[in-house]
Amino acid sequence: MISETNAPIIVRLEHVSKKFTLRKDNSLKERLLIARAGAKHKVEFSALDNVNLDIKAGSTIGLVGHNGSGKSTLLKVIGGILDPSSGKVSRRGRLAALLELGAGFHPDLSGRDNVFLNAALLGLSRAETEHVFDDIVNFAEIGDFIDTQVKFYSSGMYVRLAFAVAVHTDPDILLVDEVLAVGDEVFQRRCMDKIHEFQADGRTIILVSHSAAQVQELCDRVIVMHRGKPIYDGNPEDGIRLLRAGYERDRLDAMQADDRVALGPHIRSIRVVSDDPLEDITVSRELPLSVAFEYFLPAEESTPPVLGLGFDTHMGQTLRGSSTKDFSLKVPKTAGTHKVVFALNQNPFSLGKYSLRGVLEREDGTLLDHLTPASYFVVVPAPGESEEEEVTIDLQLLSSEPL
Repeated sequence: MISETNAPIIVRLEHVSKKFTLRKDNSLKERLLIARAGAKHKVEFSALDNVNLDIKAGSTIGLVGHNGSGKSTLLKVIGGILDPSSGKVSRRGRLAALLELGAGFHPDLSGRDNVFLNAALLGLSRAETEHVFDDIVNFAEIGDFIDTQVKFYSSGMYVRLAFAVAVHTDPDILLVDEVLAVGDEVFQRRCMDKIHEFQADGRTIILVSHSAAQVQELCDRVIVMHRGKPIYDGNPEDGIRLLRAGYERDRLDAMQADDRVALGPHIRSIRVVSDDPLEDITVSRELPLSVAFEYFLPAEESTPPVLGLGFDTHMGQTLRGSSTKDFSLKVPKTAGTHKVVFALNQNPFSLGKYSLRGVLEREDGTLLDHLTPASYFVVVPAPGESEEEEVTIDLQLLSSEPL
């Protein structure tokens, strides 16, 4: 495996921008009317804006960001699928790209023919493809369907065959755009194992994924895209924290723009109290947990509202919740925005990721609002504590006899 410090640069982007032209008209009639009025019927959209990037051989890069942030466009520009509007892209070595489901496959050809076609597009000769053909079919688990037209394949079969071809073309650079989200769990695990094998061989992997767990497991570097520009480039942990903080801000902005915000009582936010400058929500297991609950009442309620808190694991398992009613706690009932901070006397959570959910009710049980998930937090080891939790096992001898 190549040392990161001594590794050569295998991909370089210099002042790369990519613009698309968007039409404002939906029909010929609209186009004629717009032209008569002297207005422009085309607008330019900048998907990438002056991106500078160096990627070293042997690294695994995760491109993350909100929808429309430019991450997939960036991957296609790196792969040569799209030409930049300006700037320069330099690449070294053989490149294999899995950018779209079934990309490079002809629907009327059989799986067998598409293997040879796709491999040829990725730079393999027919003899080289014949040498790895059985490995490709075995990895994809296509079986007898290899001679069936791919237009009859399921989405899982498509991506299994496409991935199998890509990883058996001996690429120096592998580009993956969200295709690992397709297929059953067993195949996804095999894909992950193959990527780990590539990493051990010192190959370069650049992937787009909405799975934070996948990015943190695979990547040694994360680039957070926002409006066509990288806003963060560094270790995955901080990158994912920054991304989640952005999701939370967007969610709050959307709530404030929602009609229900103006019309009735609602929850504004629920989050674990944190002073992290990246707005990361991490809690040491040795420290108590504090949760801030913000809600809005358009008019004074006759009785104090009931605030409920619940916790879920990152796998979706529901944990027990509590409410102000359970502990006879009274919160403000006057009109306006209120912030209530709850303190758990001790941190009851094991190490891991959790989500918060909440409800706002009247005392008679009338539901005013609910928020699921409201936010996320991570329980981390205390200073000097091992990340592996110790479990004490007491053994008691019940019986002993020769057999």
